[in-house]
Amino acid sequence: MGSFGARLSGLVLALAPAMAGAACAPEAVELRGPAGVARFHVEVADEPAEQAKGLMFREKMAASAGMLFVFPAPKHASFWMKNTLIPLDMIFADAAGRVTRVHSMAVPGDETPIDGGEGVAMVLEINGGLAARLGIAPGSELRHSSVDQSLAAWPCD
Repeated sequence: MGSFGARLSGLVLALAPAMAGAACAPEAVELRGPAGVARFHVEVADEPAEQAKGLMFREKMAASAGMLFVFPAPKHASFWMKNTLIPLDMIFADAAGRVTRVHSMAVPGDETPIDGGEGVAMVLEINGGLAARLGIAPGSELRHSSVDQSLAAWPCD
């Protein structure tokens, strides 16, 4: 396994049962599915200006990093890769934090709209190819402090 693979294995946490009652930190997103649990250190984009800029002009991003776009209410979400220099996976989730769609390997600079569908409450962008490698797919559950805990598929507490 190369150094990238070794770093990836560090993302999947072996301590999932210990984390089950963990409080959500605003700078962390956890995802769980059949393949296990992954944790990302995220920047939160919850303001229109932050969302408009997103990850534009960045030349690299750590394997354990990402950006979480949080919308005030679920909506039809569409993204593009204008001025984005690195390939990304886009993980679309509903208000309960359930992953509804994953778009893998979005092409840098491509202005073709990437449709996330209806009812999107948040979108997690991570390095391209990681979602498949970590088993993140529709039905996976996303945990973050911005998810309404009364609706959460995977609550913080």
